[in-house]
Amino acid sequence: MPVIGISCYVELVDRSPWVAQKSAVLPHAYVAHVERAGGIAVILPPREDATHAMAADVLARLNGLVIAGGADIESSRYAAVPDATAQPPRRDRDAWEIALADVSRELDLPTLGVCRGMQVMAVAADAHLEQHVPDRVGGDEHSPDVGAFGSHVVTVEVDTTLADVIGAGPRAVPTYHHQAVAPTSLEDSGYLPAAWHADGTLEAMEDPSATFRLAVQWHPEAGDDNRLFAALAAAAAARHP
Repeated sequence: MPVIGISCYVELVDRSPWVAQKSAVLPHAYVAHVERAGGIAVILPPREDATHAMAADVLARLNGLVIAGGADIESSRYAAVPDATAQPPRRDRDAWEIALADVSRELDLPTLGVCRGMQVMAVAADAHLEQHVPDRVGGDEHSPDVGAFGSHVVTVEVDTTLADVIGAGPRAVPTYHHQAVAPTSLEDSGYLPAAWHADGTLEAMEDPSATFRLAVQWHPEAGDDNRLFAALAAAAAARHP
């Protein structure tokens, strides 16, 4: 069974009778999808002192990687001034996940990025982000309700790995984000667009030179469709039998 690492938060959590206990936190939906796909999930807590060597030591022990969703990447990571809507920085996650993104690419480790994870992969490849999508599109379709996933339609490009996994054309996906990868910044990143929203927001990207390196702006862990996680697990199992 392939062993799949999943990045996570460190948060202060209330868990009766404990209050504000510092905890490694991840929505269990990620774990459930990995297990349903036939994998074994291992949680990878962040640390601000993360290094390339540290990430290499961890990823050498894994068969695949999920870079999970979460808060905004600090804008200084892509040489931008923070937007007024930017969330407080999570420097431990930024340092750790960018190192994971860099090393997993070097190792050609099968990798799936989810929402923030897609943005981490892009920033690690010297791309940059659109800091508040509603400013451009004039609405909140990408994140319609606070603390609840919405749904919108994306169109998957033909002749992509993503199309091989879930099919080309339009489909509804679970969504919750206010930032996105700026598509014009992908030119020298090695990633190609794989799906779009009708408003021009980039919804997926992939590295065609990799065994399996795919990222989506939506939240597949929040839905019933397991095919992205199954494709990751299959690639991990094939590369590391």
